[in-house]
Amino acid sequence: MACAGCKNGNGFDMPFSMAFQPIVDVRTGAVFAYEALVRGVDGAGASSVLSRVTEQNRYAFDQGCRVKAIELAAKLSPSDSASKLSINFMPNAVYEPLACIRSTLEAAARFNFSPQRIIFEFTENEQINPDHLINILKTYQSIGFKTAIDDFGAGHAGLSLLAQFQPDIVKLDMELVRGIDQSRAKQIVLKHTLAMLNDFGIVPLCEGVETKEELQVLRDLGVHHIQGYLLARPAFERFEQPDLAAVA
Repeated sequence: MACAGCKNGNGFDMPFSMAFQPIVDVRTGAVFAYEALVRGVDGAGASSVLSRVTEQNRYAFDQGCRVKAIELAAKLSPSDSASKLSINFMPNAVYEPLACIRSTLEAAARFNFSPQRIIFEFTENEQINPDHLINILKTYQSIGFKTAIDDFGAGHAGLSLLAQFQPDIVKLDMELVRGIDQSRAKQIVLKHTLAMLNDFGIVPLCEGVETKEELQVLRDLGVHHIQGYLLARPAFERFEQPDLAAVA
């Protein structure tokens, strides 16, 4: 049975597409995942699309993003690929997790894309009822999806959310990464954050890495999953291979 959001949500009337940015396991140089990032159909930046999202159409937009990301990723990679697809979702656009996931599962089946390759990530910047959010994340994990918190440390929930639910991946806020090679304070914060995530069995991921010096400090601290311009910029409707010379 369709929930109220499925029946009452207005359609999103602006066509859009996706760019993809690789997340690299610097131990092997392999692409761990590609993050899908919304773009205009002409490659215009995310703001050109996101500025059109309203409370009335965000459900349709959120659902459309999932389907578009899966459709493109299925075309760009073989079905037996080990790399995952990371999809940003809006928790406030999910009314009932099991009902609202149907189009995602249907798209995965239609395009022969394994749900086990999908990561659902959300940003802490969106204020939401924590019980509702945890219900969504637990439901997604029970289906076989991976879950990730984006911009950890910069949003509403932070440690209180982590105490109630442990995702598979935590993406650390890029402000902590930026210039970390020149900041002892940032190195100390990251060191202890990594120890906590390790105790939870959570994979840490650092995004926004732009220099070899930042990367070296992160590797020395034990971070293996890296995303940023140093390795590759988002590529419109294609899977760009990372610059492995940067991690050599």
